[in-house]
Amino acid sequence: MDRTLLEALFRHAVAAAQPSLAVARHLPPPPRGRTVVVGAGKASAQMARAFELAWPGELSGLVVTSYGHAEHCDRIEIIEAAHPVPDAAGLDAAQRLKALVGGLTEDDLVVALISGGGSSLLPSPAEGLTLADEQAINRALLASGAPIGVMNLIRNQFSTIKGGRLAALAAPARVATLVVSDVPGDDPALVASGPTIPIRGDRAEARRLAELYRLDLPQAARTLLAGDQNLPPGPADPLFALNSVEAIASAALSLDAAADFARQHGVEAAILSDAIEGEARDVAQVHAAIAREVLLRNRPFKKPVVLFSGGETTVTLRGKGRGGRNGEFLLALALAIDGTQGISALAADTDGIDGSENNAGALCDGSSARRMREAGIDPRAALANNDAYTAFAAIGDLIETGPTGTNVNDFRAILIR
Repeated sequence: MDRTLLEALFRHAVAAAQPSLAVARHLPPPPRGRTVVVGAGKASAQMARAFELAWPGELSGLVVTSYGHAEHCDRIEIIEAAHPVPDAAGLDAAQRLKALVGGLTEDDLVVALISGGGSSLLPSPAEGLTLADEQAINRALLASGAPIGVMNLIRNQFSTIKGGRLAALAAPARVATLVVSDVPGDDPALVASGPTIPIRGDRAEARRLAELYRLDLPQAARTLLAGDQNLPPGPADPLFALNSVEAIASAALSLDAAADFARQHGVEAAILSDAIEGEARDVAQVHAAIAREVLLRNRPFKKPVVLFSGGETTVTLRGKGRGGRNGEFLLALALAIDGTQGISALAADTDGIDGSENNAGALCDGSSARRMREAGIDPRAALANNDAYTAFAAIGDLIETGPTGTNVNDFRAILIR
């Protein structure tokens, strides 16, 4: 297995998405009045630290990030809360953020530092719903296999902070949003469910999608979804006319950095896409087919080559095992290349946490499935039980980085020699 090169490619992809490099290049014009910083996401604390180091004037603010992702800031308060299922700390943070942007004037500036993971970090249930309801909604969405755009449109129906509502509360102050994007296609309204950016789609569409994905929603959520209460603002609302949005880091930039590094080390690189969605195990089958075609016939790319892709796959929960979408992708890939020599791969989440486990992802090659069987693990049974973590732990091929300080979603590299 080309473990050293694959891990180096991942490190370069993560380094290219670090807020410490990107934030200073995208500072908004200073206001005549106050500067208030708000934020949410796995990279938001690092974004806050970079912002306060680069900002030339006074500022204050509050940012919420995941447990274990905090960073020391002098003027911006950092709060930690739960991900991927919200908790009381996130509920308190959301209420404080809403209060913080109240009473501002047109001379003031709100800087919103938004990154992936913010959806669960900012629970703020609509009237008639509780934190327990929002937790149940999140669990239902996470288990549904729905893509991120669907999940966030539905989440926004039940929130008083998502879908542009935080920016609406800040009016008439100008809102400048800096986004570290973790969504396929880099639509900023989908990152952290867009607390400062309205999302496209209406209540009727949310109802249709909830039914399509057979979401097991709490009764209070079903009642709200059936009516017309708590409707989110639309993209054309004049409240947003003077606001700005910039994506300062993304999967595309990270994949470009990794591809450049591969070429510098004598291996050609091909980026398949930075916006791949779908069931992780199905996406793995497509990647495996391309890799085998390269290995056997030198098409559509000539070997040696490393194939890169990004985006956000999904996992429909069928079992009760451990692991995230990158582990699931890689376990399915390992089965698809079982016994094949010349293909090795890495799949990991750039935030350092694959799902809810302590690993970023894992590595595999044509010997992985055999080694799992020798370790007493049936890889097909593990895949059926969504238990990729246990399977890769048994052969020592987990990747554990800890929180990386950024989040531009999945990174996949398949090396064909």
